[in-house]
Amino acid sequence: MLDLILIGCAIGAVATLAMDVWALLLNRVAGLPMPNWGNVGRWFWHLRTGRVFHDDIATAAPHPRETAIGWAAHYAVGVIYGAVFALIAGPVWVATPSFGAAWIFGMITIGAGWFLLQPGMGLGWAASKTPNPWKSRAMNVAAHSVFALGLWGGALALG
Repeated sequence: MLDLILIGCAIGAVATLAMDVWALLLNRVAGLPMPNWGNVGRWFWHLRTGRVFHDDIATAAPHPRETAIGWAAHYAVGVIYGAVFALIAGPVWVATPSFGAAWIFGMITIGAGWFLLQPGMGLGWAASKTPNPWKSRAMNVAAHSVFALGLWGGALALG
């Protein structure tokens, strides 16, 4: 089981890196802004006080290393997702990975963003308070599809 957890952590890191490459590509090709990991770090920092929901995370007290905290949290969550997925999918999937199972899991992970992170930062449920909620949701689906590709590709490369 430890081997399965370790391979899951590795594929989670690969999948998270894939998401970051995707964001960089969208930035360079389409001019879309890069994710603001500082705001995510600020949100994670405030969790230690028990505060989950903010009206606007930008108005919450800042932390001098919030960007680093945000990046660390981003990768920690991705690694944990990878380990959880490997445990759920099992050693047979790791040995013979399929994209479908990884994609379904990638779509499930959107829920944490839509129903915890985004409302926690003041963006509303499923980005409902953003200027273009459906665009945000579509971008979330695309990013988590890339995460799924990273899970699958990581398992093909490492399994």
